[in-house]
Amino acid sequence: MSVPDLLSRLRLPVIGSPLFIISGPDLVIAQCKAGIVGSFPALNARPAAQLDEWLHRITEELAAHNRAHPDRPAAPFAVNQIVHRSNDRLEQDLATCAKWQVPIIITSLGAREDLNTAVHGWGGITLHDVIDDRFARKAIEKGADGLIAVAAGAGGHAGRLSPFALVQEIRQWFAGPLALSGSIATGDAILAAQAMGADFAYIGSPFIATEEANADPAYKQGIVEGRASDIVYSSLFTGVHGNYLRGSIQRAGLDPDNLPEGDLKTMNFGGGANDGTGAKPKAWKDIWGSGQGIGAVDRVEPVAARVDRLADQYAAARARLLG
Repeated sequence: MSVPDLLSRLRLPVIGSPLFIISGPDLVIAQCKAGIVGSFPALNARPAAQLDEWLHRITEELAAHNRAHPDRPAAPFAVNQIVHRSNDRLEQDLATCAKWQVPIIITSLGAREDLNTAVHGWGGITLHDVIDDRFARKAIEKGADGLIAVAAGAGGHAGRLSPFALVQEIRQWFAGPLALSGSIATGDAILAAQAMGADFAYIGSPFIATEEANADPAYKQGIVEGRASDIVYSSLFTGVHGNYLRGSIQRAGLDPDNLPEGDLKTMNFGGGANDGTGAKPKAWKDIWGSGQGIGAVDRVEPVAARVDRLADQYAAARARLLG
């Protein structure tokens, strides 16, 4: 699937990022029906057998939507696979994705040539998320079709680099599909990502505060009330640096301004991180991820309404720039 082909199937050049625990069939289906790529982590389906059920439902509901609305078909969907060795479900989950011929696979925390080859075998494409140019080159060398540049300010696992620096370095040598992640929460920011050189905006945190998101109501309200200054960057909870809501760290009994470093070797993604006192707050469940762009989110609403607002803002921004 080429960039022009994918863009032609989208209302907006947006990929809804896979949100651990939060993204499920309800959110993905709503995003795709609204005209943006919806995605979820394979590990959200628990037990593993549930992944087959989710993919069945998503595939059937989107097909039904397309039959009923041939003039505005749904966008394709994506499944995120954690490639890190801590994920002992990878092979099983990949086989399930092959059964349902998932159109887009997003890979994280490791790049594997055999995985990319397998996805290509059923006609899918792979996008690999990276935090710097070195990892980007490795991913493309191993056969990834495209990249997701995870810049400073992104929710969850995030990099430290400015989006300007990261995109310009990648675009010096790579002309393929490129999405940009990092504090994108408005239609203006979507257009800015494209102006910078990205094909797609990769948006996560604003979709936490939607009716279809599988998030605690207090988490959704934390997104609505939060500002950039409420985001804490730490490696404690998974061993990989990420951005989290300050209030959730405080509720777990930890000092967000004095967090020890985490160790990737001893972490289990989705599990707990020991702060040295015996407390084990669980990443994503107790410690809530969020990007720095949440100051633009002022309400909890349906996905369709959020995408409508992004589309209106995007059109207005284009009109201003193009005269």
